[in-house]
Amino acid sequence: MKMSRSSSSRKVDSAGSRFCAAVLLGLILLGCVRESCGAGDDGDVRGKQMLERPCDEIYVVGEGETLHSISHKCGDPFIVERNPHINDPDDVFPGLVIQIIPTNLQ
Repeated sequence: MKMSRSSSSRKVDSAGSRFCAAVLLGLILLGCVRESCGAGDDGDVRGKQMLERPCDEIYVVGEGETLHSISHKCGDPFIVERNPHINDPDDVFPGLVIQIIPTNLQ
């Protein structure tokens, strides 16, 4: 049975989406493990950083947002580089899940 190009393309897209979701889940779990293992005297500092952070590491794009506005809001100028599932920076839509790593924390 011969598969059409659009069908195989959808399978590749689906596999890529599942891979990205697995990577993001792994990052979340890794962050949870790091936080629970590193509870020491610097716990107050980490708590303040968490309160001052403008965005979560896993960010869901909202209506009317662009990568530029998210980058400015969250302090992460490298959103495209950190999210290989974004093929076209101009094609950002509500509900898209991206990884954010703020670089301007004080």
